Amino acid sequence: MASKGLQSFSRSLKTLRALNTGSKDPLTQCLAPRLSRSMATETSLPSQTSREYDPTFLQTATDPAFEIQDSVLTTIYKFPTMEPIRFESYASKHLHLPLRRDILHRAVIFEGDFTRQGTASTKTRWEIHGSHRKIRPQKGMGMSRLGTKQSPMLKGGGKSFGPHPRDFATALPKKMYDLAWRTALSWRYRRGELIVCEDGMDIEYPKTRFVKQIFEHNHWGREDGRSLVITGSFKKNLFRALRHAGEDGRIQMVREVDVKDLLELGRVIIEKRALDEILNEHQSDLVSQVRSAV
Repeated sequence: MASKGLQSFSRSLKTLRALNTGSKDPLTQCLAPRLSRSMATETSLPSQTSREYDPTFLQTATDPAFEIQDSVLTTIYKFPTMEPIRFESYASKHLHLPLRRDILHRAVIFEGDFTRQGTASTKTRWEIHGSHRKIRPQKGMGMSRLGTKQSPMLKGGGKSFGPHPRDFATALPKKMYDLAWRTALSWRYRRGELIVCEDGMDIEYPKTRFVKQIFEHNHWGREDGRSLVITGSFKKNLFRALRHAGEDGRIQMVREVDVKDLLELGRVIIEKRALDEILNEHQSDLVSQVRSAV
């Protein structure tokens, strides 16, 4: 009896030593560790972080620096001396809109699809010239049956499902397209790349060297990203001078400009008359009733 008691005592000691040495028991190694306290005991609430309150972290709505502006000021320059003449006030919904890349992307794709030409055309078997009579009899020739010479199986015949002239233009709501115009102008205005000049902008001499010197002096040329000049009407001297200065920029009348042109070059130099015409034509999302097309 004593020997059996000693044996059981020794086995218990070995078990305790194994537990104290951290041996991996296959029955207990996958169990989660026991919590140090029960879920019913009290615990203190988390203390406040050491970060101090910064009064400038959140700005109140009454801060004038964060108020929404109703209008923005634009400097009007005299071309080509670029002498400031006066300030002009424009509505913030015209020249101070936030950047919307998704709307600009849809507008550029819309313009590209609209200008794409679908001139590919092929003739079907019914459009090919000929009498459309059967080439050989149906039976008695010892050869396979054959119809008219316009058959797509024969050389010189028509095509079964060839391309035809079609329109690749995609649909875009007018209000979204008008918003894209003003968003592009606002993006240029925020970056300081929208230069508004007084009406009647033209140069004295229709020389390419003369306009190149103007662009170089104002940092508008090739080294600075080129420039787009937009006028309200045809300016003889300015158009003739910029005709051979394509490496420094290009000139377009307002009726030839689209959203892609406003985003393409380094800056936009626009006549005030042309800017007002663009803003008046592309504000259908701001007015309750749009004037019907004539």
